Amino acid sequence: MMLRRKPIETLTYLAANSEIQGDLHVDGNLRVDGIVHGLVEVRGDMEISSTGLVEGPEVRARNLTVHGVVKAHVIVEGKLTLSRTARLEGDVLANGLDVEAGAYYTGYIETCDLQGFLPEVESQAALATSEMRYEGYAN
Repeated sequence: MMLRRKPIETLTYLAANSEIQGDLHVDGNLRVDGIVHGLVEVRGDMEISSTGLVEGPEVRARNLTVHGVVKAHVIVEGKLTLSRTARLEGDVLANGLDVEAGAYYTGYIETCDLQGFLPEVESQAALATSEMRYEGYAN
């Protein structure tokens, strides 16, 4: 009998003193302690530390944990977690949401079951005119 091993997911690490300008595509997991300016697409899980900043048109990941700053449209297949130190500016489409007291976000957040695919999302302008936007602190 042959046992199948779960493939080991790689971790890409962006150190605190690093800065990337441009699109970033990662097959495994990603931890950002530095700065990324551009589109970020992660097939695995993504974590943005308290020193991390991601700013661009879009961030896509399986699961996303934010302790730092995100200024982008966010699409998460699984769960988006915003810690008490998180700052999120942008619209969100996620399967699940966990927001700690003290986290800051501004934008439209929609939770729905994505079931392994990420549909096309309306533009932010269309969302702004068709839905009420929320700005404030989670308590």
